[in-house]
Amino acid sequence: MDQIALTRIAEALERMAPAPLDTPDFDAARAFVWHVGPERLEAVEQVNRVDLDLLVGINRSRDTLLENTRRFAQGSAANNALLWGARGMGKSSLVKAVHGALAADHPKLKLVELQREDLPSVARLLNHLRGSENRFILFCDDLSFSHDDQHYKSLKAVLDGGIEGRPENVVFYATSNRRHLMPRDMIENERSSAINPSEAVEEKVSLSDRFGLWLGFHPCDQDEYLAMIAGYCAAYGVQADAEELRAAAIEWQATRGARSGRVAWQFFTDLAGRHGVALR
Repeated sequence: MDQIALTRIAEALERMAPAPLDTPDFDAARAFVWHVGPERLEAVEQVNRVDLDLLVGINRSRDTLLENTRRFAQGSAANNALLWGARGMGKSSLVKAVHGALAADHPKLKLVELQREDLPSVARLLNHLRGSENRFILFCDDLSFSHDDQHYKSLKAVLDGGIEGRPENVVFYATSNRRHLMPRDMIENERSSAINPSEAVEEKVSLSDRFGLWLGFHPCDQDEYLAMIAGYCAAYGVQADAEELRAAAIEWQATRGARSGRVAWQFFTDLAGRHGVALR
């Protein structure tokens, strides 16, 4: 093969290879989103979140995650956390609210959101975070795995860190509707069809064991649902007759066949719109 052909091959490979990521300016924002193709950390100027005080009915999980994150922000040891349970009960909102509550006193505490489908690139992301003087909450929302999904292997780089270990300045928070990050019927099916049932799903199920904190979220009752709405009304200055508000809120959740923090917020959004109140 002549020199010209070798040069062309080298140039083609160079075009195919992703350009090295410039050192991000972590002082540009308090939160970032990790993107691939090309790989980059994009600053988020305004994080979509609610105040910590507005999250009702999850006091124990709130206090536990807040204390764990405060220790981490102060440079002490902290656990990775899995927030699992009922949908719409504030799992992702809690992560963002905790970061917001601590960021003012700890400006080096940064939130980095990572999509589940981008987990294969997490090792490269960690290399960019490892050498920084900042401390990072690596956040993956709605994390779960299917039968033939191999992304969970990449997650071990965050939870275990391999031979290098997880960077001391990174902690991983994930939310999921599933305690073991995979559907219960899939677990049962694999066990029933395996030669050795006890080992059939051990690799995937044990993944959740690598989280030091398991914080469970359960459906709220009617009083908690109404308390959420009352808290939103007080925070945004929306005034309404108490009995009319209660009746409308109960009717709203009945038409949706669900009662959760998300449903409470959707009702309040409608209520605020009818009262001419903008939500920022």
